[in-house]
Amino acid sequence: MQSSRLVSLPAQAIGPDGRAHVDLAAILKLAFPLFLHAGLQAALNLTDTWFIGRISVDALAGVGGVFWLILGLLLLITGMGMGVQTLAAQAYGAGRFKRAAQAVWSGLWLALFTLLPFMALSIWGQDGVALLGLPPAATLAAQDYWLPRFLGGPVAVALTVVLSFFLGIGHVAIALKINILVACLNAIFNAYFVWVLDLGVAGVSWATTASISIGLIAALFLFLGHRYRHRYWSRRVRAFDLRRIGFLVGFGFPIGLSIAFDVLGLAAFQAMLARLGSVEGAATQVVMMLTSVAYMPAVGLGKAGTTLVGQSIGAGNPDWARRVGGRVIAITTLYMLCVGLVLSLGAPLWMSLFVPSSDPMSEQVIALGIQLAFIAALYQLSDGLHIGSVFCLRGAGDTRVPALLLLTLSWGLFVPLTHFMAFESGGGWVDWMPGLNLGAVGGWWAAVIYISLLALVLGGRWFMGSWKRLGYQGAA
Repeated sequence: MQSSRLVSLPAQAIGPDGRAHVDLAAILKLAFPLFLHAGLQAALNLTDTWFIGRISVDALAGVGGVFWLILGLLLLITGMGMGVQTLAAQAYGAGRFKRAAQAVWSGLWLALFTLLPFMALSIWGQDGVALLGLPPAATLAAQDYWLPRFLGGPVAVALTVVLSFFLGIGHVAIALKINILVACLNAIFNAYFVWVLDLGVAGVSWATTASISIGLIAALFLFLGHRYRHRYWSRRVRAFDLRRIGFLVGFGFPIGLSIAFDVLGLAAFQAMLARLGSVEGAATQVVMMLTSVAYMPAVGLGKAGTTLVGQSIGAGNPDWARRVGGRVIAITTLYMLCVGLVLSLGAPLWMSLFVPSSDPMSEQVIALGIQLAFIAALYQLSDGLHIGSVFCLRGAGDTRVPALLLLTLSWGLFVPLTHFMAFESGGGWVDWMPGLNLGAVGGWWAAVIYISLLALVLGGRWFMGSWKRLGYQGAA
């Protein structure tokens, strides 16, 4: 039997005058575990970067040259699983708990279908990395990192699906505990695979895949346990349903596509800067990982917006969704502003932690990294507006237009602008393209311009409220 609709709207409080207002404490209560949940992903990235930095600057440059390419290709597919959060949130808001679990099983069946594309990407990696034109030593490191990440792709999809269910119904503490387990195991496996088994860069990649696999086992154990077996029918709705799987693909693919357009744009950005040389590639990789300390927790705040907006729409109140979503966007933007200041002011310390002093290129990498960190700090405010808006739009079921906007700005502006500002005329990937020859510094200024415009269009779409016409998605 399905439970009744929720009595009150999410993050709603009734004042002494009888009027409803947004409960900031309720938002923070939901957002804080999500903040930590996403922050652990940043910790995982920083852990990997630290271990890679202990190997060599060439290893840092090689992994930096393909890191965002790998992540973008992974997210193109795993992003479909993120759609489960919106579907589960809207189903929960409508009191249709069985449908929330059905979304999980649709995602798990979908994960099985990703085996072939991930195998194809694994095989293509050796030739694909060579096409990037990285320095020889960096190319070898990048190829070593590639294979294990894609072999673990289906597991990453499945874990994304189950964790998205917990996030959608507001049980964020469970998702946090799973991510803590994955982060701790990743550090342990890194030490064992790199230092004991002497697997080098490949060991760092295998550590990530192994830790995610154990995290999936733990997440499934909880999802199928007593708590969710009765209220959500988590064991009884596992039947293969092609219609529901197709709906998840249609709804979730634009999510993966939008993330992939953004991340693959960053992949091209980082590969271009790595092409400039190992110093530029290594400095960019470290700064990118440092900015992830700001970015990933902000994603956690944005996911709180997905849950709250989705539950509000499921409960039939888009006006409340707009109020609570606007508050989440404001919190996310303020957070990113604060972290941008910390990033810039502490840049000398942060760079020295990730570049081994024994390497002959370390002083050059640190000096350039400090300069890049100051530029990167400038776009944190715009990035906060962008992140908050896109996740609230996702909670409303608005996934297709943001994907189109990201495609247009990422590949129509960001990538060619980076090429123009970083390389000299006739250099880089495209011989006929003019260039300003500003090096890595020019490339990072291109990133500032891109993020600022992206924030403007996505923030405008949210506050204009055109997503209200989409209606309720979770019952489909």
